[in-house]
Amino acid sequence: MSLLLLILGIVLIIGLIVFHEFGHFIAAKRNGVKVEAFGIFFPPKLYKRQTRTGWEFSIGSIPLGGYVSLKGENEEDLGKGSLRTASLWVKTKIMAAGVFMNLVAAVVLFFILALIGMPKLIPNQYSVTSDTRVTTQKVIVGDIEGKSPAAKANLKDFDQITYLGPVSKTLTKISSTTELQKTTHKYAGQKVTIEYIRDGQNQSTTTKLLSSQEVNASINLFNKQVKEGNNNPAQPKGYLGIEPTDYVIQKSTWSAPITAVGLTIQATLLTFQGLGHAIGGLFSLIGGALTGNSVARSNGQYNATAQLTGPVGIYVIMKDFSQLGVQFIIFIVAIISLSLAIFNFLPIPALDGGRLWLTLFTSAIKKPISVRREEIINVAGFIFIILLAILITIVDVNRFH
Repeated sequence: MSLLLLILGIVLIIGLIVFHEFGHFIAAKRNGVKVEAFGIFFPPKLYKRQTRTGWEFSIGSIPLGGYVSLKGENEEDLGKGSLRTASLWVKTKIMAAGVFMNLVAAVVLFFILALIGMPKLIPNQYSVTSDTRVTTQKVIVGDIEGKSPAAKANLKDFDQITYLGPVSKTLTKISSTTELQKTTHKYAGQKVTIEYIRDGQNQSTTTKLLSSQEVNASINLFNKQVKEGNNNPAQPKGYLGIEPTDYVIQKSTWSAPITAVGLTIQATLLTFQGLGHAIGGLFSLIGGALTGNSVARSNGQYNATAQLTGPVGIYVIMKDFSQLGVQFIIFIVAIISLSLAIFNFLPIPALDGGRLWLTLFTSAIKKPISVRREEIINVAGFIFIILLAILITIVDVNRFH
């Protein structure tokens, strides 16, 4: 089942790219600008075909997006149907159409989730309280500490803990991480039975929880190392030794459209906040490298890379979330669609935003840029994007290996 959901997620992501480029395609067609090519992913081309209406469809080998090539986009063509002769308003509509389509896709996906079951994955996630009810709540295992009681009990990521308590005694039902923390604290140092669900099957295991003295000693060591300026302090230990996650699904009815729009706004603000941290981390990394400040360089590298992920990271996230159900896959796809909209709106050369803001700027100063200079800017931007994608891929491989 998880494999099918992973495949579904990948298909939906490719669909986002097609949807984005279709926005440019239909906007150009409706405004009299001739389309010459429609490409999914970037060249080198793996497949191409000339359509009956004269434009080329292709599938590239670099999965970083797609493109629609328009007449007069990369040449001084002033003939009928050329982008060069289109009005500023038409150019703006064509360049912004992809962003609009991805934004619409995100809102629609969030709307569907609000009706069928919305995963709660963001702190203080937006919803209309009076019209939101929790339909599912459980505790999922994640990030198991080495040599911990959980590791010795052979628990694995994405196991669902259902009951926990002393051996041969009545077990406590676990429905939230707070309940799990209270229960493991209550039976610290004791041998306990853990009942859990893995791959739809009820299972049971036993283990001995860490004592309060062991946990407190690890917390004191962590605090001491932090005060001493240790950049890699020993992390505090937990009684069970996992980082549990609340698995919560909630539904709405009449407020589903409001929830969809509100969540889109919330996720957008969080994305810009993450971008701010990434940019700040990049400057800190550069500053630390120039001044020899290893702490600033290390912190900058972490902040710059922790906020970004690429194809490898997306695949790993989709693979993990496919074990939790279709709602989680749809949620991640909605976030990716929103991210595509945001990044394609930013003034980054070679992306829609770069082209749009360059067009608006040159129009405002009434000094049109030559095709040659625009091509140089876009090629430089494309090279930057490729190099950034390679760097992020290396970081993702190290992060998820």
